[in-house]
Amino acid sequence: MPRRTHEDTEPLLSSTHIDEDDDQASSRKKLSYEEAVEKAGFGLFHWLLLAVCGWANASDAVEILCVSFLLPTARCDLLLTSADMGLLTASIFLGMMVGGYVWGYLADRRGRRSVLVVSLAVNGTFGAVASLAPSFWLFLLLRFFSGVGVGGSIPVIFSYFSEFQPRLRRGTMISALATFWMAGNILAAGVAWLVIPRTYLIAHWGWLDFQSWRLFVVLCSVPSLSSALIFRLFMPESPKFLMEAGRETEALSVFQKMFKLNNRCATKPFPGASLMIRSKDDEVKNRATSGSRCQRLSHQLKQALDPMKQLFVGPLASRSVVLLILFFCISFGYYGLWMWFPELFKRAEDGGSPCANMSRVQSSENESCYPVQTAVYMEGFVTAASNLPGNIFTILLMDRIGGKILLSVSLLVSSLSVFVIYMVKTKTQSLIVSCVFSGVSVVSWNALDVVGTELYPTQLR
Repeated sequence: MPRRTHEDTEPLLSSTHIDEDDDQASSRKKLSYEEAVEKAGFGLFHWLLLAVCGWANASDAVEILCVSFLLPTARCDLLLTSADMGLLTASIFLGMMVGGYVWGYLADRRGRRSVLVVSLAVNGTFGAVASLAPSFWLFLLLRFFSGVGVGGSIPVIFSYFSEFQPRLRRGTMISALATFWMAGNILAAGVAWLVIPRTYLIAHWGWLDFQSWRLFVVLCSVPSLSSALIFRLFMPESPKFLMEAGRETEALSVFQKMFKLNNRCATKPFPGASLMIRSKDDEVKNRATSGSRCQRLSHQLKQALDPMKQLFVGPLASRSVVLLILFFCISFGYYGLWMWFPELFKRAEDGGSPCANMSRVQSSENESCYPVQTAVYMEGFVTAASNLPGNIFTILLMDRIGGKILLSVSLLVSSLSVFVIYMVKTKTQSLIVSCVFSGVSVVSWNALDVVGTELYPTQLR
């Protein structure tokens, strides 16, 4: 058997040295954000992240849509007119207008995770306390503050989630996250179907009759509060935000945890020892902390308004205007119908016209709300479940044909479906139209979530 000579073994040793040198050079190289995300891999971490962020997204859907399911019975206990019910459904969106900018600004300055914890807690806390409101106006006020919390968690959750995703999987994963809104719809409709018709679930507390719809409101706050707890105990800060904030050690620690969960069988550590980070602007920081209280307040106010100005400067101006128009129009159409579907089903179930005006319900007319007709909530559940085909369609085609094409086609088809309402004569026809509208319009929302998230830099997202 021939012996291996020194010349035979030298290439093998040289090759080993080359591999080691490559590994060392790779670990010494400063990684950009995109490079670090790619090297962290894709796997278990991202699926766990999807489950946690999806539950938070579903909790926002539950909190928004729960009002539409309680209206058919709460209108009697709170003595509501049609105008009052319109104000009640609008109150949470008014709160979202306030909360969206405040929480969004804080998320770009203080971090995504901390803002998610607080906004979800605000959402759940005020949502639960609203169940104890004895009057319409107090209930309206508490729903407004719940909306302030929702306004923070909805936009921030998509920014937070997208900043963990590899570039080639980002569109698909954001679409998957958006499908949890449908899960929230189904959850709210299912809980309403199970709880609200159970009129024996009532407690008399002297100053308040705790009806079954109030228990439903409490249960709807559980997803938000549990999401806040999960983010507080288990979830890391966005690595991209940490890099932008100059917190290299913390960002590197997040990437290492991602790598470890995604590559559980790997023997090597995360292939990177340093990251490319943005240097801090110490001069601006010093100006913010010096001077009189009035000067500091003025500086903070300018800082808070500056991002709004940046949204309408240069190439971002046209994007912002188009997105404002799109969000306004789709919200007007989608929620304008969705929030009223259960009440319209209720009026059709009673044999009246869905468009009939309602005068103020007197306490002696409570019989019109009880016993609760379960068909109303069954139809709401079916309408919520009709979003499933649209969500599957979005996930499969988002990265293939792009968000803009999906958005344009779905907006056109959903708007055409609305005109069919003029021909609706029966309850069955109304249910079919609502299912078609919901199933198609959800594609618009999913596409808008993907497109909107990717159009802005981290500090303005």
